[in-house]
Amino acid sequence: MAAVTPVRCSLTILRRLPRVVSHRLQQCSRLQALGPTPVFHISTPFTSVHLRGFRCSHVASGQVLSFRLSDIGEGIMEVTVKEWYVKEGDRVSQFDSICEVQSDKASVTITSRYDGIIRKLYYDVDAIAHVGSPLVDIETDKALEGAPEEDVVETPAISHEQSHQEIEGQKTQATPAVRRLAMENNIKLSEVVGTGKDGRILKEDIISFLAKQTGAILPYEVQKTPSPTEDTPPKEKTPIMAPPAIPRPVFTWKDRTEPLNGFQKAMVKTMTAALKIPHFGYCDEVDLTQLVQLRSELKDLAESRGVKLSYMPFFIKAASLGLLQFPILNASVDEGCQNITFKASHNIGLAMDTPQGLLVPNVKSVQALSVFDIAVELNRLQALGSAGQLGTADLTGGTFTLSNIGSIGGTYAKPVILPPEVAIGALGKIQVLPRFNSCDKVMKAYIMNVSWSADHRIIDGATMSRFSNLWRSYLENPASMRTEADTDWLLDRHLIVC
Repeated sequence: MAAVTPVRCSLTILRRLPRVVSHRLQQCSRLQALGPTPVFHISTPFTSVHLRGFRCSHVASGQVLSFRLSDIGEGIMEVTVKEWYVKEGDRVSQFDSICEVQSDKASVTITSRYDGIIRKLYYDVDAIAHVGSPLVDIETDKALEGAPEEDVVETPAISHEQSHQEIEGQKTQATPAVRRLAMENNIKLSEVVGTGKDGRILKEDIISFLAKQTGAILPYEVQKTPSPTEDTPPKEKTPIMAPPAIPRPVFTWKDRTEPLNGFQKAMVKTMTAALKIPHFGYCDEVDLTQLVQLRSELKDLAESRGVKLSYMPFFIKAASLGLLQFPILNASVDEGCQNITFKASHNIGLAMDTPQGLLVPNVKSVQALSVFDIAVELNRLQALGSAGQLGTADLTGGTFTLSNIGSIGGTYAKPVILPPEVAIGALGKIQVLPRFNSCDKVMKAYIMNVSWSADHRIIDGATMSRFSNLWRSYLENPASMRTEADTDWLLDRHLIVC
């Protein structure tokens, strides 16, 4: 038999190798893109052959653009990043929500300008972002045209009724609120079947998907009584029905941890400082029967001028008149409690419940304002507070505070002093209660409870009690607050109230 050269022998053996060898020589496309060109070594009894494999890769890197925080108006130079709606690696389209930022006036949702992939987030939650600085890096989709199908990673989920698959290049339609709900529950939008127009995913779709995954919605089931077997002889006895199964509630919500926002951090700082103040408490009740009648007479007149007249302007004005007699309640002390500063202006604050939390704007120079002027200013502050647009000037400079907790509910409270102020009052709800009049006859009276707190380091109980009695006398007899200040807006009234 003629000898075969090593080269021809190796080629002959390679031709006779089973197809399994060829499969073993193939390498994963993902490894081809990551590693160098692979080299395979085949040893046989006849020869040793080195084979160099072929590598095939696809370069798909678009242009990375820095998305900067633009000017959001009203002279705002920095904002606090409250929440991210995306993370690194997420694909976004134009006008998709990226994050929510909070200024000292309002919350603003930032949307994307480009189609692409989020490559970098420059700020953490609650970090301060400056106007003009980069917010995120977005890799645009210009170089991604014609990308292979392997780039699609998400696998469609199949539901019981129909299958849903996100087509490559087609963005799932959902509002930012729906995307946020899906993100909080770790749900991929590509796995949810949208029932809205053009396949838009609604909030109900997310809730229904979550219920199917966790079994949150359980039907009421009734246990069936077991039927007697054939071997058991029938008995003439009334069958005992098993009691229905008691459905047990299934809780699907999870604990979540959220960082404090800017307003909450400020409240923590203020209340921590308030713990250092020894509080003196004093409570009393006020008969507002005459004030209720007076307000009912002036309410229509105020509304004709576009002003909503509540009881608070009367409470604030009465407090200002009382502070004229007891100026130590309109003072402040330094951090070491070595000096007292008596404030010339009565900047009376009003604790206000807003969507951003508890805020305390104040009415400036109340001693120079009428009840109508105070009502106009309160309407302005309440409108700004509801819109989240209270400015720094409205929230600083307070000297005395009233909290109208009674508008929500409750009779008595224990208000906490706002440093560097030295006194605060909490007003309860107005109740209709029986009281004796001067003729010892029972009559209907409008009663309100008030709770005072004072800094006991510089204010004694007698001072707080005398101030409360004076404030109460003004409200129980509104004519005692009469001055010449309101002749310009109550010319058609015989009763003039400042």
